[in-house]
Amino acid sequence: MQSFARIARASPRVKASLSAGRLPTAGSIRLASSSSSSSSGEALKKTPLYDFHVANGAKMVPFAGYHMPVQYSSLSLADSHHFTRKHASLFDVSHMVQHIFKGPAAAAFLEKVTPSSWSSVAPMSGKLTTFLWPGTGGIVDDTIVTRIGEDEYYVVTNGACLDKDTKYIDEELGKFGGDVQWTRLDGSGLVALQGPQSAEILSEVLATDVNLKEFYFGNTVQAQLKLADGSTTHPVLISRGGYTGEDGFEISFNGKLYPAAESTVKAVESLIKAAGPERLQMAGLGARDSLRLEAGMCLYGHDLDDTTTPVEAGLSWIIPPERRKAGGFHGAEVILPQLTPKSKGGAGVERRRVGFVVQGAPAREGAEIQKDGDKIGVITSGVPSPTLGKNIAMGYIKDGLHKAGTEVDIVVRGRKRPAVVTKMPFTPAKYWKAPA
Repeated sequence: MQSFARIARASPRVKASLSAGRLPTAGSIRLASSSSSSSSGEALKKTPLYDFHVANGAKMVPFAGYHMPVQYSSLSLADSHHFTRKHASLFDVSHMVQHIFKGPAAAAFLEKVTPSSWSSVAPMSGKLTTFLWPGTGGIVDDTIVTRIGEDEYYVVTNGACLDKDTKYIDEELGKFGGDVQWTRLDGSGLVALQGPQSAEILSEVLATDVNLKEFYFGNTVQAQLKLADGSTTHPVLISRGGYTGEDGFEISFNGKLYPAAESTVKAVESLIKAAGPERLQMAGLGARDSLRLEAGMCLYGHDLDDTTTPVEAGLSWIIPPERRKAGGFHGAEVILPQLTPKSKGGAGVERRRVGFVVQGAPAREGAEIQKDGDKIGVITSGVPSPTLGKNIAMGYIKDGLHKAGTEVDIVVRGRKRPAVVTKMPFTPAKYWKAPA
């Protein structure tokens, strides 16, 4: 088996362009989006699965600089959402940006730009973290980092942040000065298999012996998949996790080493054939958005941005005890004092990210949160929840009013709608985790 670590060096200065906007309403769900063309006038890009999507009845929309499927003709958005919760769905997430950081100083670099520990992370395991701005501790982007070798890390960032992240990483590597090679895996494929039947389906197409019962959330493995014609894929990177709150896997097809356009399509076709339509359906951005909000997951550019610190965002758990003690990461001088509430002598925070259940019309991004007529926050995401049959939302509220059960008003289309602060996730997480 060829090693995933055979990554050629690439120039860190890569030009691309994206802009932020909003997708048109699809059914009752709205999504964040890029505009129909890039800021430099470049045409939208296509993922390795573009032709597959079109051939299978997908409604394509501009998202993060790509043509992406918002839904398929076979299922409504709500039906696709329910199907994922009951069975399994396959999402094309090839618009996400995949990177490799490699070298003796790779861990030290990542520990400079994120608040997490990396040199002590077990091989072939990963976790959520954030890139941070120096001085302010604001979140540049949220990201998943996985240690795939002694001095090698696989990193996935948001497609809508491509330009910003590229510039940020390039500049930070220049200031850091250590021995770190950075490769961006442009042209690669990435698909997410999500839902309670995902492990069962994956097991049927694995050509490599993987004990999925002991392959837990956050674990990663190199493996090969069986194809419909009896052959196998090149080695792919499979990580257990996802963005829906369900058990699931993300499968990466490395376009720097192999023809990702061909292999991604063949692997997806193999998964669909093995599972059958009663267990697996393709899903688009519409279902992905409602699933992730029910799971309490953030969408960068909406629930997180450059002005928000991990503490304000409810992500303090990404900062382990040793980093809280030693500091040394960007924005530590702001973030560490925030960890201690004002009532206990710390700096605390002025606002906190929380969830809401809203009566009446659904609250959308930008809706004002009020208490006794005073503005106390703003909504950053909101959808009707297909699972709960209620309108749910996420937003930032004044510290002290963030406790579950607090009653507030949310202004929707000029009318105050009663709402209550609610713990997230809104639906129970079903990740396959190691026994405590």
